[in-house]
Amino acid sequence: MTLSTIALTPLVSLIAGVLILIVPRLLNYIVAIYLILIGLLGLFPSLAH
Repeated sequence: MTLSTIALTPLVSLIAGVLILIVPRLLNYIVAIYLILIGLLGLFPSLAH
């Protein structure tokens, strides 16, 4: 099973949202990791495959 970037983004957002609700102090880390991952996928599209 392969996940494309289009399918991966909402899944990561959903997991991040649940984690933020459970542990609000994780917000900074979750946002930072999410932005880094999306930035890397944007710069290097071959990483998504």
